[in-house]
Amino acid sequence: MIQKQVSVLGCGWLGLPLAETLIQSGYTVKGSTTTSDKLTELKDKGISPYLLNLDTASAEEITPFLQGSEVLLINIPPKLKTAATSYPDKMRFLLPHIIAAGINKVLFVSSTSVYADAFPFSVITEDTPPNPDAENGRQILEAEQVLRASSGFKTTIVRPSGLIGGSRHPINQLAGRTGIAHPDAPINLVHRDDVVQIITAIVEREKWGEVFNAAHPHHPTRKDYYTAKALENGLAAPQFNHEAQSVGKIISSQKVTESLGIDFIPTI
Repeated sequence: MIQKQVSVLGCGWLGLPLAETLIQSGYTVKGSTTTSDKLTELKDKGISPYLLNLDTASAEEITPFLQGSEVLLINIPPKLKTAATSYPDKMRFLLPHIIAAGINKVLFVSSTSVYADAFPFSVITEDTPPNPDAENGRQILEAEQVLRASSGFKTTIVRPSGLIGGSRHPINQLAGRTGIAHPDAPINLVHRDDVVQIITAIVEREKWGEVFNAAHPHHPTRKDYYTAKALENGLAAPQFNHEAQSVGKIISSQKVTESLGIDFIPTI
């Protein structure tokens, strides 16, 4: 049996465990990093490592990373403050190289920031028209549109909500703070392990040309959730500002549950 090959653009906090999971599932994986010190780590984990920065990359650097792969997984952050190239322009730069490599399946890790917050809180599904209210969300949505507009390949979009896992959790930044906005807004978080299983399921089940939201189905208020998390972790409880109207949204993951058979981690 010939192993299928996947290129993972961005083997960072999410991309690295994703690449490892794909290898465990029988795929061969090429992985990119912008940090030369990380090349050895990728190689040690069975990933063919490539040093690649889309702000400076040449065709000679991109071509070997993409060659031979059936699928490209794009998992790089916008980095609006430090990037030399806009996020949508990075995707435009990639387009001809994806097509030249013969890749016809692309998965783009987006964000639920493409949906605006509002009051009253709406349930957001994949059929909800995106309407970002911040520059980060606007650039991410435009990057999505660049990829989806190409007829050279099929693009699936995965839109995770706030990512948590390992030592990464918002309570570490919120503990002890005062005047925090939107106390009554519902939380939208998703564990890294759940996003890894969602993406792996998309690749294995050939779910191309689709959009999937990714959020844990538990949506308590920000005040209730973060107050409880502070207590659970022995941290100072955050204090919230109740004077202004809370705005927010509820991200539904019903589609990934029904279409991909995903069982979310029980608690977050």
